[in-house]
Amino acid sequence: MAYEITDDCLNCGTCADECPSGAITEGEDRYEIDEDKCTECGTCVEVCPNEAIVEK
Repeated sequence: MAYEITDDCLNCGTCADECPSGAITEGEDRYEIDEDKCTECGTCVEVCPNEAIVEK
């Protein structure tokens, strides 16, 4: 299952800081997940304070 970051993203960077594979980077409007690097561990979902990361 792949994840995506929704428009609810607060741009706080928590997900990127906690991502063990470095798959999350800052985009223009919100953070983005590189599907090629993502291991689908779910850490980003667990740490997002605004529940802005969801399954695709």
